[in-house]
Amino acid sequence: QLQLVESGGGLVQPGGSLRLSCAASGFTLDYYTVGWFRQVPGKEREGISCISYTGTSTHYVDSVKGRFTISRDNAKNTVYLQMNSLKPEDTAIYYCAADAGRFCGRYYLKGLGRYDHWGQGTQVTVSS
Repeated sequence: QLQLVESGGGLVQPGGSLRLSCAASGFTLDYYTVGWFRQVPGKEREGISCISYTGTSTHYVDSVKGRFTISRDNAKNTVYLQMNSLKPEDTAIYYCAADAGRFCGRYYLKGLGRYDHWGQGTQVTVSS
C-alpha cells in the first residue's frame, strides 16, 4: 500500500518546539518534491513549506520563515519539519504531500490540483 504517514504532532506551549515526520511506505520519496500543509477546521488549507527531491531547494511562507525548517533523509524515506518558537496561531492539522511532477516553490504550496500522495495528518496544538 502506497502511503505517507505523518507523526510527531501534539500539545506544546507557546515558544516550544516540535518535529514532524512524514514517512513514505510502499514507495520511495527519492524523486518526489514534498511539502507541508496545514489546515484549521473551517479555514482553507495553507501550504507552508516544501523541499525539492534533492533537498537542495526549500521554500517557506512568510508566516513560518525563520521558525520552521524542512529537511529530508532519503535513506530513511522521510521528510521532517522542525518547528521552533511555536505560536498559538500555528495550531492546525499538519499534512504532508508528495508529488513527482512539481518543483518546490510558491506554486507547489498553493495546493492546486492533484498531488500524487497525501498523508492523513497530525494534530499540532500550541496552547498554555
